[in-house]
Amino acid sequence: MTPATTSGVTTEPAILDAMGLASDPELEVRFAESAHQILADLVSGGAALGWVDPPSRDEVAELFGHVVSAVQAGDAALRAAYLDRRLVGLGYWLRYARPTHRPHADLEKIAVDAATHGHGVGRALTAALIADAREAGIEVLTLDARGDNTNALHLYRSLGFTEYGRLPDFVAVDEHRYDKVFYMLDFRRQS
Repeated sequence: MTPATTSGVTTEPAILDAMGLASDPELEVRFAESAHQILADLVSGGAALGWVDPPSRDEVAELFGHVVSAVQAGDAALRAAYLDRRLVGLGYWLRYARPTHRPHADLEKIAVDAATHGHGVGRALTAALIADAREAGIEVLTLDARGDNTNALHLYRSLGFTEYGRLPDFVAVDEHRYDKVFYMLDFRRQS
């Protein structure tokens, strides 16, 4: 994807896959630190990304080490969104580990820098990951989200995901309770 520019300033994110990221040593070196910053800032602000407290640098480095290993084995896809060489979003899916579930994958994380929310970064990342899943022969791509994350749920529905389940008041954050909502995109039913 070639980003559009206006007066030399990028207006659309460049979406890199793991190979594109690895081919740029400067971006690759900065990726874990930049990803940590985005995730920690979002979690500090109350985002539902799987952590109650912001993750440590080591947690994020270990997580993405695992994801990159899975990408190399053909069991995952990783995408990173850049505006003017600054990481503004990331996402990945992982193939289910059980042999009977291998044709399926879970969209584990989509995280977009708060400053770029509403500018299409999440949509571009998710669309790229959907295309990667299709290309990898994934039959069903699943995800779960916190029920109060209405913008993300709207985005997923607009990209063809459908709700297949909900656990009421399942997610506990301090005294607050939220539904856990399960979505799926079934490529077997699409022509």
